[in-house]
Amino acid sequence: MKKLIFRNIFKDITTFFIITSLSLTLIVWVIQAVNYLDFVSEDGHSFKVYFMYSLLNLPKIFSKLFLFVFFISVFFTISKYEENNEILIFWNYGIKKTEFINKILKFSFIYFLFSIIFSLFVVPKTQDLARSYIRDSNIDYFPSLIKKQHFNDTVSKLTIFVEDKTADGLIKNIFIKENLDDNRSQIISAREGVLAKRNNFFYLVLFDGKIINIDAKNTNIIKFEKTEFNLSKFTTKSTVFPKLQETNSIKLIECLSSFIKKKEGFFERLFVCDESSVNSVFQEMYQRLILPLYIIIAGFVASCLVIKSRNQFGSMKFKSFIFILGFLFIIFSEGSINILSFNNLNKSSIVLFPFIISVIGYLTFISSKKLKFL
Repeated sequence: MKKLIFRNIFKDITTFFIITSLSLTLIVWVIQAVNYLDFVSEDGHSFKVYFMYSLLNLPKIFSKLFLFVFFISVFFTISKYEENNEILIFWNYGIKKTEFINKILKFSFIYFLFSIIFSLFVVPKTQDLARSYIRDSNIDYFPSLIKKQHFNDTVSKLTIFVEDKTADGLIKNIFIKENLDDNRSQIISAREGVLAKRNNFFYLVLFDGKIINIDAKNTNIIKFEKTEFNLSKFTTKSTVFPKLQETNSIKLIECLSSFIKKKEGFFERLFVCDESSVNSVFQEMYQRLILPLYIIIAGFVASCLVIKSRNQFGSMKFKSFIFILGFLFIIFSEGSINILSFNNLNKSSIVLFPFIISVIGYLTFISSKKLKFL
């Protein structure tokens, strides 16, 4: 019977967790998706790239909300059981409060495992896949990016200015500046032109103009009646180099291991492990490996609601205290990332504070003579 009772409360917590996490994740995702529209309107990517990039950010959002939603789920479910006097079922069947809290801790451990798998493997993989869509994307929306009376510098090393653009696609009085390298540039001016697309590549077909090639030593001018300027060779200004949160966890562990054992880093394609990045790598691995432990702390704090029943004096103040304490731990968990320092472990030891407080609180609870009979 005890198994059935606990199974029911775990089911209620899980149901609340799923509904709340999905709802909040979708709300945050929609807000972020609106911001990502710049990929199309400003950076010139296709709607497919925009949609896939936005969609692949769902696991990251879900992971960020995981701890908060889990605490709310346990807190709300136990509160509901208290309000409806359903919590008395546990005590009537001889379940002690220490046993109840231990069961919640074991249940929290399952969520901890799920969270750590998510943060270690799923989120970095989906984030890297999302970045790959940007990395491999061509600039697909040049027609909408070339606006009249506007300096268009969406793509790297290229600036385009057009005086007028007619409804049928004819572009008039065109100015193009391309930065070839640090010492060389090319300026193209044309009386008119049209945007053409062949084999999924965009070209500007230009008429009646001149090309000015400029370098450190000299300048030469070439006149033309018709020429084509390949636009598809240019890349977006969007960041294509992987960020740390998009990097495989194994690579980050190898980076830390290299500095601990050899006092030196290493360089790979799209990943740099050196003295300037090792602290960020340390913080990222803390976020993936240690922060999920706060789920167990959150479960313990929320389960402490059973210490005082709603009929006892000061129960509402105690309930408010538990709620505030849980939120403080959640806030500290996020803020503790910035405290960490790979080169100063003494300073970093402050992140152990919530764990020490939780262990002391748990040991005090189970050893309390006043609560042993409960």
